[in-house]
Amino acid sequence: MKTTDISRRNWLKKGTLSLAAMALLPNDIWAMAVEEAQENNSLFLFNSANSFNEFTPPAFKEEKLNAILRANENPYGPPPQAAKAFQKNVFSGNRYAWKTLFNLIDKIATKENVKPEQVLMAPGSSDILEKVAMVLFQKGGDVISADPSYMSLINVSKSVGGKWKSYKLKNDFQHDLDAMEAGIDENTKLVYICNPNNPTGSITNAKKLKEFCSRVSEKAPVFVDEAYIELSKNGLKDSMASLVSEGKNVMVARTFSKIYGMAGLRIGYMIGNKETITQIKEITRGGMGITGPSIMAATKSLDETDFLKMCKTKITEARTYTKKYLEDNKYKVMPSETNFLIFEISMDGKEFLTKIYDKKVAVRSFKFWNKTWCRVSIGTLEEMKLFTKAMDEIFA
Repeated sequence: MKTTDISRRNWLKKGTLSLAAMALLPNDIWAMAVEEAQENNSLFLFNSANSFNEFTPPAFKEEKLNAILRANENPYGPPPQAAKAFQKNVFSGNRYAWKTLFNLIDKIATKENVKPEQVLMAPGSSDILEKVAMVLFQKGGDVISADPSYMSLINVSKSVGGKWKSYKLKNDFQHDLDAMEAGIDENTKLVYICNPNNPTGSITNAKKLKEFCSRVSEKAPVFVDEAYIELSKNGLKDSMASLVSEGKNVMVARTFSKIYGMAGLRIGYMIGNKETITQIKEITRGGMGITGPSIMAATKSLDETDFLKMCKTKITEARTYTKKYLEDNKYKVMPSETNFLIFEISMDGKEFLTKIYDKKVAVRSFKFWNKTWCRVSIGTLEEMKLFTKAMDEIFA
């Protein structure tokens, strides 16, 4: 094993995330945590004092799997013209890509109706979540979010001295905005909203959320993670981006990993007020971590509207098929406006993962609210039929 691999794993063993460790991609951290948990035969991959835990999957090789339904990837991307742009620009990989990055920033700024200096680029939106946490929680403070929610920003905020104040989703699985607002005090450094939410897939009413963000941002910064917004029923109509252009203390993150189908190309962005962007840039260089070919692929993908519509249609069809199967078989399924579903299972999470991986299907399993859950990403219809066949055999 390489010395660098040992060093990186030692960061995880210590349970801390230094500034140097933030050079790792989120997938690197997840993969190393999986390996560590597997070697130690751990029940949980990640343990949380707030009782939101992920079960450790069995050892596996991706090339042996028939359906990889664990990372919420778009099975149809990248868009063809984006892929061609990536291939073409590999040959200019000897040059830094600042000019093309600035062109992409200008294009995003126009799309979002903000100034270029209000756009922060990074290798994926998770990278932005983690950098925001690093910057804001160096001197402690509280982050307010839903329970459960996407843990990237929360885990990093805790690792550098912050505390997590979690508020259980309501019975309809929307954010409990009233409780979250009531929890804001002098220690609150950030209010984090993942909408649509991960790992639940549920969405919070856009009108109520916009009113909440507008009002609450006068008390504390609000970060809205919109990684899945394009997959929702109303799409960008439900975005909080307009609050940024109105001058509110709101940050909105997007990614090219989901609907755009470029998870492996690593590119995302955030929009926010100039002061916040400048504060983050003082200690990080987000754009430096993006390759030139990825920048060109992202630039071209913004024009691929027909391809994106096709992806959303097919993903919705496969999700509808899977949801019907689960409901017909009496599983309790959360409402989803994303490319994944989460539902209760009547089996220990680790045992379930062993059984379904044995059938060459990869999913995720969590423990929260004193219940065990399976989260399955939506692949092609053929992949979802492999998943339902595996479920039939496991729970026969």
